[in-house]
Amino acid sequence: DLLVHVRDITHPETILQKATVLSVLKNLNLPSHLLDSMVEVHNKVDLIERYKPTEENALAISALHGHGLEELKEEIEKKILTATGKKILTVNISLEGPQLSWLYKEATVQEVEVMAEDGTARVKVIISNSAFGRFKNLFPT
Repeated sequence: DLLVHVRDITHPETILQKATVLSVLKNLNLPSHLLDSMVEVHNKVDLIERYKPTEENALAISALHGHGLEELKEEIEKKILTATGKKILTVNISLEGPQLSWLYKEATVQEVEVMAEDGTARVKVIISNSAFGRFKNLFPT
């Protein structure tokens, strides 16, 4: 669903390495949308003072120090959701019915916050549009 190209930005041949990787990927006849949506990551930015990527949409990280990793995670999540046609939602459900079980079968449940006082839960899920439509039809409240 997604290509992530991590480059050692301190390597003296980093530009040539990028060109080589792109050439190999193109020769693999990958779908163009994969190449167009590729995430480019510049690693080892901690070794270059005040580093700013010159390439559009490149993310600067230092895996060693953790700099930029949260932004990289967010970008990967966003691209994967777009590529798969899914979204992240939080739904309120009753714990007395089959909603939670249904969500575990039809979606990816990420988090469940139970409100014991009223028998409900707030459930964070990754779900497709079609599955969410079925959920709303089955459980209209």
